[in-house]
Amino acid sequence: MNRALPLAMLVGLTLQGCIFSPGQHMDTGQLVREGSPESSRIELVPITPKLVAIEAASDHSNVVAPELLHYQPAEYRLGAGDLIYITVWDHPELTAPSGPQQQIEANGRLIRPDGTLFYPYVGSIDAAGKTIDELRSIIASRLSKVVAEPQVDVSILRFVSQKVTLSGAFGKTGQIAITNTPMTLLEAVGEGSVQVGSADISGLVLKRDGREYLLDLDALNRKNSNLHNLYLKNGDQLHLPYNDQKKVYLLGEVNSSRSLVFKGSNMNLTDALGSVGGLRQETSSGKEVYVIRGVENLADEPVKVFQIDLKSPSAYALAQHFKLRPQDVVYVGPADITRWNRFISQVFPSANLLSVGANIKDDLGTTN
Repeated sequence: MNRALPLAMLVGLTLQGCIFSPGQHMDTGQLVREGSPESSRIELVPITPKLVAIEAASDHSNVVAPELLHYQPAEYRLGAGDLIYITVWDHPELTAPSGPQQQIEANGRLIRPDGTLFYPYVGSIDAAGKTIDELRSIIASRLSKVVAEPQVDVSILRFVSQKVTLSGAFGKTGQIAITNTPMTLLEAVGEGSVQVGSADISGLVLKRDGREYLLDLDALNRKNSNLHNLYLKNGDQLHLPYNDQKKVYLLGEVNSSRSLVFKGSNMNLTDALGSVGGLRQETSSGKEVYVIRGVENLADEPVKVFQIDLKSPSAYALAQHFKLRPQDVVYVGPADITRWNRFISQVFPSANLLSVGANIKDDLGTTN
């Protein structure tokens, strides 16, 4: 026993050094060893009401560029590919030259690629760029030379010339036509049919006139959203990205370590922890809850690590207002007793060896 006792004391001293020495675990005072190269790359930021207020004030996801909201569609102007139907009252030979038994489209007039249109007794007309009323007036004016006081009506059978293009996480991608009824952003999104569950609805990109605008469809659920006032115009492109890269990772002493996919633009710390069953009551340290947020360039700016003490129930209210960002890592550290127990389990074979050695010495002493 005289030899076993000093060895047991040495193991105990080693145990204390392994568990409680700086740099072995996260705590509010020291994330890494002081003076190490890593220490200058990490900035510890306590989560406080002031921090939450500052981040909320800097959130502009609900803001839509003024030039998008100021755009108001003008009257529809005809273009190449549009199919129109011209009615001349009391003159069926002009209205339906193919015969009334034919389908209506068979008597339609197609605007040719060069923007022109031919009509009997009228000749070729530059139809592209004109409104329906303007085209009707031209036809009536020219027909008046052969028809007394012609009554002319013009309608569009098929809209082709003005389009909006959808791509990405839509159920229906490709081009959709703009008609003489102005198309809103929400109507286009509805026609495209968003793939629920796999689309990043907070990352919709509108490309217009060489510029890109980021639009958050999730903002429709918020107060004072003005997305429903946004109209689309010819040539607009809408790209809806997938959300497979927008995740938050929960690690450490939580009931279910896993990643969570953003379903909208907002995910707060309380929601994230609740989604994985919360903290492990037996093993977690409520004061060691961290949100690790990376940066694009580690050489120029430090990684931010946000810390909150969830031992207090009121802290959960604060966590509910702390918004997470894609690729954040939420880490919950273990309690001190958990570190001790884990170490014991790791050195248990050595402990057994010491016990066996002590028993052998006892046996030898007894024998003597």
